[in-house]
Amino acid sequence: MSHGYSPAWRKLTIVILRPLLFGLLKRDWRGRGNVPGKGGVIIAANHISESDPLALAHFVYESGRYPVYLAKSTLFDVRFIRAVLRGTGQIPVYRDRADASRALEAAEKALVDGECLMFYPEGSCTRDPELWPMTGQTGVARMALQTGAKVVPVASWGPHELMPYKKGEQKGLAGSLKKGFHPLPRKTMRVMAGPPVDLSAYAGRPLDRDTLRAATDDIMAAITGLLGELRGQEPPAERYDHHKVLEERRAAVADPARPEAAEPKAADS
Repeated sequence: MSHGYSPAWRKLTIVILRPLLFGLLKRDWRGRGNVPGKGGVIIAANHISESDPLALAHFVYESGRYPVYLAKSTLFDVRFIRAVLRGTGQIPVYRDRADASRALEAAEKALVDGECLMFYPEGSCTRDPELWPMTGQTGVARMALQTGAKVVPVASWGPHELMPYKKGEQKGLAGSLKKGFHPLPRKTMRVMAGPPVDLSAYAGRPLDRDTLRAATDDIMAAITGLLGELRGQEPPAERYDHHKVLEERRAAVADPARPEAAEPKAADS
């Protein structure tokens, strides 16, 4: 079974969205030559705003590829949105574990068919107060090692000014942003793609926890390094671990005598 889509739907989205994005946003794009012109490839990017999928898709399209996202299954429940997503070949992701395996199978088929798959390894918008990438989930590494597809790291900066993440931290840079949609003045979308992440050290190894964790850390390190270059800042030595922070906060509520548990800490990468 091949990955299906309608060329007419893809052309329609290009005709509508491309001029809209050119008019709405300014661009600072770097490294487009690192996106392969053909063949199955994984784009692994940081996630700082609900608006960055469009900014990232624009960058990837102008690099010569049509982006295919793994989208929440709930988006497919809306009739018109479902038609657009299905027509352009986007892949639904379900919360149920049994159905989730179907999404991975569909993603693997898409890679075999030469598609450009878009992944956010963090799994959600970053909760880091300074908007640096968090620790990553291992799905991207597993997909890459199973299929042999290249992983191109991409960093974006600027979408948070257009539309800050509404569930972001209320301190640091994230806390200083005014929630809502802010198209004026025009925001600059800074996007940089790096060379494919070298995962050759993991070839032939069993896809156990240690292998997937190490490969994921390599991918996140590449994305974080690119973001540091875009921001002109040195990234933190350790990445923010949202799951660990939540555990520490729950521990603080359960045991008020442990005030140190209430403060978020970065976890080992």
